[in-house]
Amino acid sequence: MDSHPDDLSLIQRVAHGDQQAFLALYDRYASRVHALTLHILNDPMLAEEATQDTFLKLWSRARLFLAERGSLIVWLLTIARRTALDRLRMEGRRPLLSDSNDPDTLWSMIPDGSQSSDEARWQSLYFIVHDLPEEQRQVIELAYYQGMSQSEISEELGWPLGTVKTRMRAAMESLRRTWLKDER
Repeated sequence: MDSHPDDLSLIQRVAHGDQQAFLALYDRYASRVHALTLHILNDPMLAEEATQDTFLKLWSRARLFLAERGSLIVWLLTIARRTALDRLRMEGRRPLLSDSNDPDTLWSMIPDGSQSSDEARWQSLYFIVHDLPEEQRQVIELAYYQGMSQSEISEELGWPLGTVKTRMRAAMESLRRTWLKDER
């Protein structure tokens, strides 16, 4: 038997109730899920709870994973993001925007050289976002990490809705260009 089963076989085994496969996925991805939830929640206790909730959802929803829609890590981080945002709503608070100059935050997001290229690219998106101009980075972080609508972003930042839409569109175009350039 392969000592490092691929994600697809592990998630299929989890879907059939295999606890060892679940633990293997937990060991493989818990630190990355925790890094994302901590970034969103900015509270270690809440991030730990959100991480545990994410893996409980993985256990109960493993059969819903569709490999043709993307990699397991992207699916899992999407669950983690939604779980963390739900926790924020439940707590009735919003985290601060990240400080792109915080070396501890940046250090924890550096891709591990042993990661698959898809996962490394996913984590490298963090650096691409932080290369955006401040105004564009703000709207991306509020929309993605805090789940805010453009109207809510407008209210939060005190900017006209048209300005938010323009900066969001410019940010997305810049991210797309950089992402596609890195892909070549």
